[in-house]
Amino acid sequence: MSVQAYGGSLPLDGNAAAGVLSEIFAVEMTSATIICEGCGASAQLGATRVYGGTMGAVFRCRQCDGVVARLAHTPAGFTLDMRGARSLRMSPQS
Repeated sequence: MSVQAYGGSLPLDGNAAAGVLSEIFAVEMTSATIICEGCGASAQLGATRVYGGTMGAVFRCRQCDGVVARLAHTPAGFTLDMRGARSLRMSPQS
């Protein structure tokens, strides 16, 4: 997992996390639709703002800046916390 490329404090769009998401999910996750629990905005995961470092990434809503998901990578594995999202919808791959 290469999240050091995120630059730490500068936000990138959610597409910057495509590599780490592909390590966890068998489908293309940046095109999945996420709904923000805070404001109800609906957008592709790739449209979120991502802040990251060596341990993982924080995904923030572009509308209200609320945290919609947190992804951590440790020697024990991955942890995905989505308390800030109402739902995550993925389309089947063809």
